[in-house]
Amino acid sequence: MLNVLQGKAIFIYLQRSRIFMISMKPADKCTSIEEVRTAIDMLDKEIISLIRQRFDYVKEVVRFKKPDKESIIAQNRFDEVIESRRTLALEFGLNPDVIEKLYRYLLNHFIEEEMKIINKK
Repeated sequence: MLNVLQGKAIFIYLQRSRIFMISMKPADKCTSIEEVRTAIDMLDKEIISLIRQRFDYVKEVVRFKKPDKESIIAQNRFDEVIESRRTLALEFGLNPDVIEKLYRYLLNHFIEEEMKIINKK
């Protein structure tokens, strides 16, 4: 989980039942390449943790879908997610085309995983 406190990013995470907090300077306050790389590594860890959490929800959504390919793909929802993530990208000053590519890849992967779950039933 990422929190911001007085201009510093604070990471709070649980590992083996222990809570860790890591403080990180704003990017423009870093004074060395090592600080920047350490911050990037911490951010990547948080991103991967969030993708894992998202995947947990993806696995559960299967319980609420019909067990067929059309329901799993849910094209309308897919399109809505892509469009809303493009909008978020713009709001955060990111290239919406890049974010769309990332999400298309991620969503297609999760659809494959949902299909595996359905096929096991």
